[in-house]
Amino acid sequence: MAVALELDGVSKSFGDFQAVQDLSLRVEQGSVHGFLGPNGAGKTTSLRMILGMLLPDAGRISVLGSSSALAVRNRVGYLPEEKGLYRKMTAADVIAYFAMLKGLGRSEARRRARALLGRYGLGAFADSKIETLSKGMGQKVQVLSSIAHEPELVIFDEPFSGLDPVNQQVLEEIVQDLRARGATLLFSTHVMAHAERLCDRLSIVGGGRGLFEGSVSEARRLLPVRIGLETSDPSADPGPLPGVVRREPLGSGRWNLELGPGADPSVILEACFERALRLRRFEVHETDLHDVFVHLVGPAAREASMR
Repeated sequence: MAVALELDGVSKSFGDFQAVQDLSLRVEQGSVHGFLGPNGAGKTTSLRMILGMLLPDAGRISVLGSSSALAVRNRVGYLPEEKGLYRKMTAADVIAYFAMLKGLGRSEARRRARALLGRYGLGAFADSKIETLSKGMGQKVQVLSSIAHEPELVIFDEPFSGLDPVNQQVLEEIVQDLRARGATLLFSTHVMAHAERLCDRLSIVGGGRGLFEGSVSEARRLLPVRIGLETSDPSADPGPLPGVVRREPLGSGRWNLELGPGADPSVILEACFERALRLRRFEVHETDLHDVFVHLVGPAAREASMR
């Protein structure tokens, strides 16, 4: 598949501080790619280098086939982490203004602005000034301002930050609509639930370094599946079970079982019945992205990745 965005061995320092070190990633055309990491992991610095706001100290960046995002800026949409709008302008005028900055004519920019506001539940507020809107409404206006020119590549920096659950759902709908029309989306986040639901592929960074790149399912396979087992007889020992590579006794007939790659929990359950074990509990604990994130980034990620 064609590549919309590529970083190859990119590094950036600020004095003695190494913000990004030898980072590489590939974002396929038409995909939704998550850029995950705790606060301070180098995500925003990396996005600013991609957009040409900062120059890397080393490495290569390709954006839509160009060595500089500035050369293709009208084909790129960007939502910064620090949000800001012209508070005295109306919602429709703000969106139209940013669309015109990206090359659209006035009438088409205004048409798209009102169409987007109507599509995502803000049609009644098209002529309202930004200063009269709620924080969530204002953030939606800024999101719509970044995509009104229908960019091929969209970059969101922490787009879900500060949104209530209803507006988070609207933003997820916007992401799905971008995917449906074939746009490529890269978004940074430290909230794993959004990445798990939305991403085709993802990159995990920590300390400015790339730690993983692949699909969500590939990320989950980095950690083993576990089973919590409890027998009615506190002295019962399940013994060796097919696919179990580690058994941890917890006392009172309770065990933690760690499965090897490709092991099937249903086969283990069947083996328990064949051995006439009387089970009170058999719980399969599938690995989720949060577990993988904490495993890769370390204990410092626990607070940053709270869902």
